Amino acid sequence: MSLVLENLRRDARMRFETDSEMSAGWVAIPLLSIGAATSLFIAYFFYFIPLVFTIQTNPAAQFAAIGGFFAILGIIILVLIASAIVFTVMTYKLVKRRNTHFNRQSFLYEDLTNLVKEVASKKGVDVSLPVNNLDRTLREARIEETEKSAALWAILSLITGLAVLYVYYFLMKDFFKHERREDAFIEDLNRAFAATGVSVNLPRRSYPIPDRSFVLYFILSIITVGIFSVYWIYVLLTDPNSHFRQQALIEDTVVAQFAPILA
Repeated sequence: MSLVLENLRRDARMRFETDSEMSAGWVAIPLLSIGAATSLFIAYFFYFIPLVFTIQTNPAAQFAAIGGFFAILGIIILVLIASAIVFTVMTYKLVKRRNTHFNRQSFLYEDLTNLVKEVASKKGVDVSLPVNNLDRTLREARIEETEKSAALWAILSLITGLAVLYVYYFLMKDFFKHERREDAFIEDLNRAFAATGVSVNLPRRSYPIPDRSFVLYFILSIITVGIFSVYWIYVLLTDPNSHFRQQALIEDTVVAQFAPILA
């Protein structure tokens, strides 16, 4: 049994713990917050203000109505607090899975590079150039894809909107760069396998993560009074989901095609 092949299998099994797909249903959080804020605005301007100006006509009835308004206000505030708590949990999960996936990817890059070396050794072929490229990609990933504290950024996002924007920024950009780096790694991997005379048919990426504009998304969120942020959160949820599924196909293909060779 090849140790390299066994390590690759372990890397593939790790994805069930590290590459957690998140439901698009999390977008209900901003929708709930926007709905609560809108309800508060409507209740204040179309219910509470008229009561204040007409309170002298029937004080007893109006005081009762004002009490009802503050009861509604309390419910809305509770909804906003609950939304903020759930939003914090969502932010934690988004950053956490970024970290765990990138860490697993580092192991995968290393083991795939070792796979090339082992196959080349069996074939007696020099693959120093493509292996150098693979090693360089691995070093770049370890330098640029550093871990960010999920707990810290979740708490800061609850406190300030600036932290939320930064989290959205690095989640968008980090996964885009990560996927482009992975594509380059796979190209070098194909060249290395071709040099050893081994034909590997790795699946092509069907839905690559686009280079989304942070500035554009930010402006659209402001113009639409936060409504566009619902779509923003949606892509932060679904882009990594698609990436995880595509990578799983690639990993399974490599293990399946090299198991007979290294057995």
